Amino acid sequence: MRFLTLTALLLGSASVLAPAISPASAQVKTPDRPVTDPKSLSSPENPAAATIPVEDIGITRSIGGVAWSADGTAIYIATNLTGRTNIWRTDTAGSWPVQLTQSNESQRGLATSRDGKWVYFEQDKGGDEYTDIFRVPTSGGAPVNLTNTPDRQESSLLVAPQGGMIALVTKLKSEGQSNLAVMDADGKIRALTAEQDPQFGWSPVAWIENGTALIANRERIDSAASEVWRIAVADGSATRLLAKPDTIYSAGDATQDGKTIAVSSNEGTGQLHAGLYDVSAKSWRWLKPTPWEQNSVAFTRDGKALIVRTAADTRTALSRVDVATLAETPLALPPGVNSVTGAEPFSPDGRLLMVIHSGADSPSDLTLFDLASGTSRPATQMAMASLGPASLPRSREVVYKSFDGTLISAVVTMPYNLRRDGQNPAIVLPHGGPTGQAVDGFSRYAAAFASRGYITIQPNFRGSTGYGKAFQAANFKDLGGGDLKDTIAAKQFLVASGYVDPKRVGIFGGSYGGFMTLMAIGRAPDEFAAAVQWFGIINWRTMYRDQDALLKAYQRTLIGTPEADPKVYDAVSPLTYIRAAKAPLLTIQGENDIRVPRGQAQEVNDILKAKGNVVETIFYPDEGHGFTKREHQIDSLQRTVAWFDTYLKAAPAR
Repeated sequence: MRFLTLTALLLGSASVLAPAISPASAQVKTPDRPVTDPKSLSSPENPAAATIPVEDIGITRSIGGVAWSADGTAIYIATNLTGRTNIWRTDTAGSWPVQLTQSNESQRGLATSRDGKWVYFEQDKGGDEYTDIFRVPTSGGAPVNLTNTPDRQESSLLVAPQGGMIALVTKLKSEGQSNLAVMDADGKIRALTAEQDPQFGWSPVAWIENGTALIANRERIDSAASEVWRIAVADGSATRLLAKPDTIYSAGDATQDGKTIAVSSNEGTGQLHAGLYDVSAKSWRWLKPTPWEQNSVAFTRDGKALIVRTAADTRTALSRVDVATLAETPLALPPGVNSVTGAEPFSPDGRLLMVIHSGADSPSDLTLFDLASGTSRPATQMAMASLGPASLPRSREVVYKSFDGTLISAVVTMPYNLRRDGQNPAIVLPHGGPTGQAVDGFSRYAAAFASRGYITIQPNFRGSTGYGKAFQAANFKDLGGGDLKDTIAAKQFLVASGYVDPKRVGIFGGSYGGFMTLMAIGRAPDEFAAAVQWFGIINWRTMYRDQDALLKAYQRTLIGTPEADPKVYDAVSPLTYIRAAKAPLLTIQGENDIRVPRGQAQEVNDILKAKGNVVETIFYPDEGHGFTKREHQIDSLQRTVAWFDTYLKAAPAR
């Protein structure tokens, strides 16, 4: 096993502890891929390269939800064109967008009524994540709150094929579990499930049998197990179709008659792979094997083909699979990150597929893929003109060996016009989660840093998704242990390239990336010269006490409970090590964060300020776990860039 001994963890030495066992026995198996020579990194020459204004990066719009109009002639988009994420309408053929809603609150999760009269959407209060369901006329007008339940969250809308009913997910503030329900046109909700286990939640997948039943997933909060069920809408009677302990069976779609389900499963391989399940025959047809994570996404409107998404390391591609023959045809989309979007991604006539595409040199945009011609065209232009392929830095996927021989993938973004003289600054960017993944798409942070001369690396440390069941589970009860060593190995990879000064490397992350940042400066205080963390965890005990019930359930899957596992809680909390920190630390936090409550940031600030460290802490009002208001998005990025410019660009003491 790869865990550090408990005694060693509790010591919390000033540098990361060496592995207690040999690399050969500790290595975590992942897909085979060649190791990258760090000397192969290169900084391209570009005489026209210029610093990209932070304001231009901050004003680049996001896409918070999309939906087709009932007749397919228009698309509804939740986007922050005005600095707030509201709903806009644009013609499918292309037009200037028209604003449908105006609110200071963020709106997302769009769905359109079958009669074409309404757009339904989710909206919370100040980022608290307890969304109500609203609707607004497609022709414009005043939105109406249909549910208005401050103590219950409603989300994940799926409109029935007829009758005006909508399937959705509900969750009480007092509970961890979520349930499946249906809502009528007037907002009256009727529960279909009554989940008792706070570690499980339900989600609707597809209406079947003329809207009399649903295919639904029942998923564990840590994404390590999932089941597929059929739910009768009339009385909520449920039939479990696919389930096995600690195994993922996740439905992506079902044919209209409910006879065939498109499923993603890690059964037998430990890695998600796509297949078709015949409900009556209880038989499988699997797609050809791949070592990479593969997901069944959606059947075409005629049911003759299935869209499949394959995440080959840090890039994702889409394919069309013939249901009869299982022959796969890649969709001709640019390399990078390609994801099907929308609860119903196909246009009503079945011709167009909505895809979100992004690359390191191309911010996220909505793309319409024509299934008949095999061509695509952009439906939006979300970025400022200064953020284009000619000006944005390039990225590269790399693989390195960590302390125990485990292969770690990462995305490196190289600035232009650097000399290989060992004098350049760099920033390590651990992702959130930990059940998440750094992908080779657009990162506003990497773009901002790299255009200012910082080499950045985004590592997929153990615990990340995309590399199989064993890798995802490899930091269980060892948060900030082996995964921190993987992250420090990312820094060492950059230093070995010959470009980077080891005394001018910073670390920056949000959520679990913020936790990793705090762990890094506490457990390895000499590794990083400056740090910025957004809404990161300092103390798992107070996290467990203060956070939302759903996140408590997730925390139990990672490290148990404070009562049952007190030594683990000591070992995995940055609180145990933070007094050893030396690096100047900037913390930024939303006041209404239910995932990482405000008190976590305050605790970090108070400890380090009392110790005399350089520390600054910023709180944003009416923000939750992540910043949705443009002034906060820009301000947080400006402060982060300025922090690293202050503490990494000055010549370090030798």
